[in-house]
Amino acid sequence: MSQTRARRQPLRQLGGYVCAPYTHDHGSVDIKEEWHGSKNIGSMYFVTATFSDEGRSYLSSTANHYVLAEFRDGARMMRDLERHRQAGSSFMFSVDEDLFMREAAARMNFVSVYYLEYNESDEDVGEVALAVARRDKVGRAGIGRMDVCSTVPQRFTFPYRDHIVVLEVSSDKNHQSVNKYCEKTRRDVCRKGITMTNLVSFSILESLK
Repeated sequence: MSQTRARRQPLRQLGGYVCAPYTHDHGSVDIKEEWHGSKNIGSMYFVTATFSDEGRSYLSSTANHYVLAEFRDGARMMRDLERHRQAGSSFMFSVDEDLFMREAAARMNFVSVYYLEYNESDEDVGEVALAVARRDKVGRAGIGRMDVCSTVPQRFTFPYRDHIVVLEVSSDKNHQSVNKYCEKTRRDVCRKGITMTNLVSFSILESLK
C-alpha cells in the first residue's frame, strides 16, 4: 500500500540516514564496528558516493566510499558523530516527514539525496510527493534536513540544509541505470516549477547489517 502526504504536518523525526567516510583506517573501522552493534542503527551498507557539482561546491573533504546506515534517534546519532569526528565529512540526513512510502518488489540498491532551492510551500511539497509517487521504483521519499560533522570547517555554509529530500530506490538494474531513473524523477519535479537539485547519490555495494 502506498502513502502520499500532500500537506505538511508538524515536524517529527522519523529517523533517516547517516554516512561516514570509509578509508580503512582505525577511525573508520571503529565507526563501522560501533554502528554494527548499535540498537540505534537498522540496516547498514558499504556504498559508493557520487557528489553533484553543486554539492562539491558546498561540501569539502568528500570521499568515494562510505558506510551508510539507517538510524532511529537523530540526537543520539549526532552525539555518535561528534565523538568520531574525522577530517572527511560525515553527513546525517534526518527525515522529518514521509512524503511517500510503499513496499518495494526489489531490494533497495540506491539512495539519492536532493535539496529544494526555495522555501517550500505546502503546495510544493505536495507536488513533489505526487511526482515521486508515480515512479514505481521509489520505495520511500522523505523531506528533512542535513547536518555535517568534520574536523575541517566547511568552505561555505550550505543554504538549503533544511530542505533536503531523500529517495530510496529499489531495482535489479545496475547503478548507472538507476541513476538515470532518478534523474528522470528529478526532472518530473522540476517540470512542476519546483527546483530540486541533486546533492549526492549512494550506490549500495554490500549490505553490512
